[in-house]
Amino acid sequence: MTNPHIGNTGVNIDDEESIKCFLAGLIIRSLSISTSNYRCTESLSDYLSKRNIMGIYDVDTRAITRRLREDGSLIGVLSTEESKTDEQLLEMSRTWDIVGVDLISSVSCKKSYEWVEKTGFEWYFNSSRSRNETFHVVAYDFGIKHNILRRLASYGCKITVVPSTWPATETLKMNPDGVLFSNGPGDPSAVPYAVETVKEIIGKVPIFGICMGHQLLGQALGGKTYKMKFGHHGGNHPVRNIRNGSVEISAQNHNYAVDPKSLPSGVEVTHVNLNDGSCAGLAFPQQKLVSLQYHPEASPGPHDSDLGAC
Repeated sequence: MTNPHIGNTGVNIDDEESIKCFLAGLIIRSLSISTSNYRCTESLSDYLSKRNIMGIYDVDTRAITRRLREDGSLIGVLSTEESKTDEQLLEMSRTWDIVGVDLISSVSCKKSYEWVEKTGFEWYFNSSRSRNETFHVVAYDFGIKHNILRRLASYGCKITVVPSTWPATETLKMNPDGVLFSNGPGDPSAVPYAVETVKEIIGKVPIFGICMGHQLLGQALGGKTYKMKFGHHGGNHPVRNIRNGSVEISAQNHNYAVDPKSLPSGVEVTHVNLNDGSCAGLAFPQQKLVSLQYHPEASPGPHDSDLGAC
């Protein structure tokens, strides 16, 4: 965390966006000694310890940020084993890499299920909802956030969530009105089975991709993805909608991007990240396909692009 003071609002289960916390470790500068929020149910330290997640504080996170700003993303190691030497820890960092590692299989659901929960009334921020028509959406879970499902349900969708390895043939048997390929962690090139699934569905059913889903669509269309020097993380990334010229402040969390120059003719870049010019959205009207690199339902984060999700 680059913000120096963490933990003062505590934690509450209502804000969790997945079936469990998949965090491997947390590094902060200053840990709040008390919590002060009416929704708080436990402290940050209690939350992490109950889930056996490592955390460390009193670290100069600004110094780390300055280093990453110059060198790009780097591999680090957290360990509770005091017997390990500095050289052993360095060797651990040298022998691990995010490139080529399948991270979505460990965060995906294990079997299909129906999602029915909608956004709570107190959290509505877009009143132009239409519930007159129900669409059946099959959502591939690559690490999907629950608020994506809540927003779709609030717009009148019947949702079937399926694992990352769910066969395309089974999806097409359901005869859905659309297929969502969700957000998820890691390298899209490390999950060729997911790319093949996307290829088998393109052109047969309308498709919407978010984050990892966007990158998989780029590869399935014949394009290439690449690891960014600086990944996009957090809730303050400006994105320009090329079609209407508007600018949205978006929530993002990814280390890879689609190379627009590698895409075939007919594929349109619809959104651009204004910080670095990277591709933030695609459309292929002939194939009834759209995708976004950021999180349009933005939970947590800004609500500028909620309309784009629905």
